[in-house]
Amino acid sequence: MEAWMYQTRIPAINAATASGKLKTDPTMTTASMNAAFPANVRWKADNYNHLLEQPQQFYAVVGVLVAVELAKAGSVGGGGAEVDWVQVQLAWAYVGLRIVHSVVQAATNIIRVRFSLFALSSLVLLGMTVRAALAVF
Repeated sequence: MEAWMYQTRIPAINAATASGKLKTDPTMTTASMNAAFPANVRWKADNYNHLLEQPQQFYAVVGVLVAVELAKAGSVGGGGAEVDWVQVQLAWAYVGLRIVHSVVQAATNIIRVRFSLFALSSLVLLGMTVRAALAVF
């Protein structure tokens, strides 16, 4: 996503600067800079920012699940950690949905489709979070 963002954003910056539509200034805000770009260029940057928001919860949940499994493996009488395949399937579903969400937002930005994918991925993440909390507590 980052490469795609730069692939479209750098030429847009150059074109906007050359046309006089954009004058780089240290006091410029992101909003004023974005106003100089076409929407399909902004979509990539917006999605890149989204990838730094909700997925952080996903990483934390996966970290907790790994810690729980390692604790089980090290417990007295424990025969080793057993992978919770439901959690694995939920994790891959979340990753897949977020990839599709990224492609939709960066390529077409059809809001109804994008929101549906976001909502579905959020439900999957909620399921993972609840299951992780049950495993811990």
